[in-house]
Amino acid sequence: MTPEQVRHARDLLTGPENTVSSIARLLGVSHSINYEYIPELATGRPAVEQPTARAELEAGS
Repeated sequence: MTPEQVRHARDLLTGPENTVSSIARLLGVSHSINYEYIPELATGRPAVEQPTARAELEAGS
């Protein structure tokens, strides 16, 4: 996978409706290749920070 494909895959993973397999199909790669290039998938989806929660935390500081 190219660095651009890895970034795209990570962006797509933030959507709960997107699966590793569907992203692999979209990018034209094997789903197992996603685990090689995005190792955090082995332990679950990357954490997605909610913008409103961050804004609230920063406002409270």
